[in-house]
Amino acid sequence: MSSTTPFNWRGLVLPLALLATWWLVTSAGWVNTKLIVPPANVWRTALSTMADPLFWEGVGASIARDLSGFAVGAVGGILLGALLGVSRLADRIIGPTFHTVRQISLFAWLPLLSSWLGYGELSKLVFISLSTLYPVALGTFEGVRSVSRAHAEVARVLRFSRLQVLTRLILPAASPQIATGLTLGLVYAWVATIGSEFLLANWGNGLGNIVIKGRAAFNVELIVFGMLAIGLVGVFFNRLAQRLEARALVWRGPAR
Repeated sequence: MSSTTPFNWRGLVLPLALLATWWLVTSAGWVNTKLIVPPANVWRTALSTMADPLFWEGVGASIARDLSGFAVGAVGGILLGALLGVSRLADRIIGPTFHTVRQISLFAWLPLLSSWLGYGELSKLVFISLSTLYPVALGTFEGVRSVSRAHAEVARVLRFSRLQVLTRLILPAASPQIATGLTLGLVYAWVATIGSEFLLANWGNGLGNIVIKGRAAFNVELIVFGMLAIGLVGVFFNRLAQRLEARALVWRGPAR
């Protein structure tokens, strides 16, 4: 039996209805077409932009930035969450500070990061890593804490070493919550990637810069195309994360 979820064609109904409404109101002249531009104009802008190698360089830069920050934040989140989940002492010492700091809006860190690290890639990498770290650490922490005492007693009876307890008991038991945290972390990382390109736009290239260029030139077609491109890449990452999560947890069997 295939585990692949069939494509939901019903999900296209609303986008197609919005596209038809967009075409209708612009074709009938019911709106100011300098602000709400016709779909055909956006399509022409999309074709000319995608023909420019700089566009694909920007896409590559954004994706590389996203994956680099995600990797750093995911590793840090798993280590921190496992530490807080395994050690009561670490939870008492580090936990209150961690749970307090994570209440600060992520975008509130950008002025401080830019003051410390400037507007270069390092600031963006740190910001994306922070955005990833929180959901991954929380997912790992909750997964580790969900390990039952009965299973811990079995490991003690079997005289598992600390490494065996970690690799054979804690991580397998916590893997569903860790996978969920990683999925959320990938979504947050993409949001942080585009946000950092918007707000730290003085240096570098990326998809966010396309929207900024459109705004500077009051090119609404370019703005709309940039937004759509950002959304499509985000959807791709979300679907990829879901597929990887399903494959990683296939050993658990179907949910009951």
